[in-house]
Amino acid sequence: MRQPVMVALCAAGIVALSGCGATRSDNEVDRALAGINVVDETNLNEVMLSAADPDEAVNYFQRAAAQQPDRIDLLRGLAASLVRADRATEGVPVWTRVTEHAEATDEDSVALADALIRTGKWDRAEALLDGISPTHETFRRYRLEAMVADTNEEWQKADSFYETALGLTTQPAGVLNNWGFSKLTRGDYAEAERLFGEAIQQDPKLFTAKNNLVLARGAQGNYSLPVIPMSQEERAQLLHTLGLSAVKRGDVETGKGLFRDALETHPQHFEPAARSLAALEG
Repeated sequence: MRQPVMVALCAAGIVALSGCGATRSDNEVDRALAGINVVDETNLNEVMLSAADPDEAVNYFQRAAAQQPDRIDLLRGLAASLVRADRATEGVPVWTRVTEHAEATDEDSVALADALIRTGKWDRAEALLDGISPTHETFRRYRLEAMVADTNEEWQKADSFYETALGLTTQPAGVLNNWGFSKLTRGDYAEAERLFGEAIQQDPKLFTAKNNLVLARGAQGNYSLPVIPMSQEERAQLLHTLGLSAVKRGDVETGKGLFRDALETHPQHFEPAARSLAALEG
């Protein structure tokens, strides 16, 4: 008995959808379907921006933006995908188009400044950031402000911006690493070491912070490895970095010993350490 009932229900559904005045007009149905398509497309755009291969995302947004060039969300997707694919030079003109759009926001200007910094256009990025409303307080904006201040050697401003950026993120490892490198550049090695240590506590896999931490210790004449999580290969690389620091400070024999330790520690042949040792013993 179930089959006739199901047929009747399906037939009733078809009649309901086909009747002009039954429950919805054709226009209402079209609008409802269009709404569903917009939701699906939005989800797809988000997936392409976050999970897809960067070059595939670029191709997707290039096609979509070519078909609908006035859609700012598609232009944003293309610009962001280009930067994500390490094609910031191509991303700058697209982000510029976004900022010139009638629906552009302050965050679009921040994104353009980010792309400009990646291409070495610091002066233009600084001017752009200076023109953004001071009420636009985001992590990304203050991180870029700190980087610009570092470039200008405006240390007090840089510290203020780094501190503000830290308060606006739940993932502070990258900011702590950048701030530490800023201190390292200024010769404040002890403070740099502290900041790199905090960065590693936040993200134990951040090798850049580990390497920077070793540089800060080496600059102070401390050639022992810190007690931090590290693989055997990372240990060898850090020993090599310490060796370079020792040689730079004139402690050549210590440097040789560290290069030998790096060669013995590395699970495979470690060519950089071998070259460094050969150069000193040549």
